[in-house]
Parts: sequence; structure tokens; C-alpha cells
Amino acid sequence: MGQEDARILTADRIRDAATVIVVRDAATRPRVLMGRRGGAAAFMPNKVVFPGGSVDPGDAEVPLASPLPDPCRSRLDRAGEATPEALAAAAIRELWEETGQIAGARGTWSDAPPGWRDFAATGHRPEARHLRYVFRAITPPGRPRRFDARFFVLPAERLAGDPDDVSRGDGELRHLAWVELDAARKLDLPFVTAIALGEIAARLPDLSAPDRVPFLGPEEAVKDAARPPG
Repeated sequence: MGQEDARILTADRIRDAATVIVVRDAATRPRVLMGRRGGAAAFMPNKVVFPGGSVDPGDAEVPLASPLPDPCRSRLDRAGEATPEALAAAAIRELWEETGQIAGARGTWSDAPPGWRDFAATGHRPEARHLRYVFRAITPPGRPRRFDARFFVLPAERLAGDPDDVSRGDGELRHLAWVELDAARKLDLPFVTAIALGEIAARLPDLSAPDRVPFLGPEEAVKDAARPPG
């Protein structure tokens, strides 16, 4: 294999990822927590997205205060893929890093790994029991980065802190805000984000695990993104 072939394979590698759709006031005035990616970002610059990102190597070893419930855990437990625990931990970590919001239970965590020490310093341990696995999508070929993203929904009332305090986010997502669904649809969303938002909106106020997890494969994403609106 030549260097150019190796470069192409590396660039096209599909990374496991987790995304969190935090929904506030689902039964009355539903809003979702979203932010805008920076213009210099290698992946989806300037797009408005939900908090999320790649699974880190150590996420599978993070001790969760509570596990993912079934059927979500069993649906994610597939040979050769990231474990349900790694995906849940990544979702909680990315939510914390990008927004400062805590999906956790009160408890001490003296041996937290480096990427989790700020989270542990809040007096919480990561808690997965309120996450619900609701959507999956794989980035089509040809993008600067490709992800196998599992989307989780989390009711805002299950956050451990003030849902309006996003001051502790790391700055990767700018202009963080609770956005009403009609307004969110008019923003500059990635195609996959728009599809995931539509799946959630169609089931509101129900935030439980769906009977079937919708899956947007890379071929479907290419075809649907190419269709004219309307």
C-alpha cells in the first residue's frame, strides 16, 4: 500500500461518535440546546449543531453511576462496535465539555481520568440512566471526517445544574441557546442534524426510546441531501 492509499484510508476512517439532544419543556414549549461551530472547524464549519463528538479511547473504562437502560443498551451492544458504556460516556463528556451541562449523579470520583477531572470536580459522576438512544447516522464518503454517530435524547429536567448556565463550555460551540423547534428548523443545520430534529419533533412530548431506531446510512444521506427542498 502506497502513502497516498494510506492517507485516503485514514481520512475516510469512520469514527464512533455520540450526540446529545437535550429537550426542555417537551410537553409545553419544546426547545433544544444548540450551538454554532466555529468557522475554522474542519468538520461542518459554521453549522448549528447539538453537543457531541468522537468517542475517546478511555470512555469505555469510565465508571458510570448508572447504566443505560434497555432497550437502549441492548440495541447498542453490537460486536465490533463501540460499547454502549463508551457511547454513553462520550455523550455525557461531550455535553459537559461543550456546554458545561452535567448529566450526572452526586458522588465523589477521586480517580477520574484526565479528560474527566473537571467534571468530577463538580461533585458528580456520569449518569446514563436518563439517556435514550433515538437515532443513528453515518457520514457519507468524501467528507473531511466521517462519523458513526449515535444520537441520545435527554430531558433537560434531568440535568444536574442550572439549564441556563452554559458559561463553563469550552468554546467549541458558540452562541449556545435553547432554541424552539420551529426556529431551529430555519437555522443553518447539517442535513443529519435536521433529520434527527425531525425524528424527535414527530414524537414529542414522548422522549422514551422509540420502537425502532431510525438509521441514516451513508448512501441515504447522499441521496436525500441532493434532493431539492419542498
